[in-house]
Amino acid sequence: MYDRDFAVRWMAAVAVAVDREAERLTELDSAIGDADHGANLRRGFTAVAESLAKEPPATPGGVLAAAGRQLISTVGGASGPLYGTLLRHAGKELGEEPAVDRDGLARALAAGVAAVGRLGGAVVGDKTMLDALTPAVDALSESFAAARSAAEEGARATVPLRARKGRASYLGERSIGHQDPGATSSALLFAALEEVAEA
Repeated sequence: MYDRDFAVRWMAAVAVAVDREAERLTELDSAIGDADHGANLRRGFTAVAESLAKEPPATPGGVLAAAGRQLISTVGGASGPLYGTLLRHAGKELGEEPAVDRDGLARALAAGVAAVGRLGGAVVGDKTMLDALTPAVDALSESFAAARSAAEEGARATVPLRARKGRASYLGERSIGHQDPGATSSALLFAALEEVAEA
């Protein structure tokens, strides 16, 4: 079972991963976006980790919901509302339970991913974060490692796609051949999750 402290460690691990990969994320974003994805997410997840270290909510659902609210208030651009929506809806789905199993976490994250799809009007294949999030959540019922692999594979699979949503869609054919930055950062979320779960 995974409790509040697990959720806090997960968000801290995401902050470390985003910090480490920020330049790469920005590089990917400079090809098909605003060149600010890495910097924005670094600022957001650093704020999340700091606020949770000071005063973590009592439940894993509370931790994820608080992280989502922090991202929405801290991060500019599209990524703040999208990641914020993901975590807030996942937290809401977990409710007040003091601990959750992997299947419960998978269901909660699936609710978050569905909310992201509604917010962005995107589906798998549109070259967005959903291309990594959706297969990862589907694989989470199998194992944390399977979820991580599915997310990383999903991110790589965005390279040949033409973007149909978001800033990258304005480039049309020129968006082909670039890995989507949102899908790439989404894979970091699941890499951090596996890391904390296996620790």
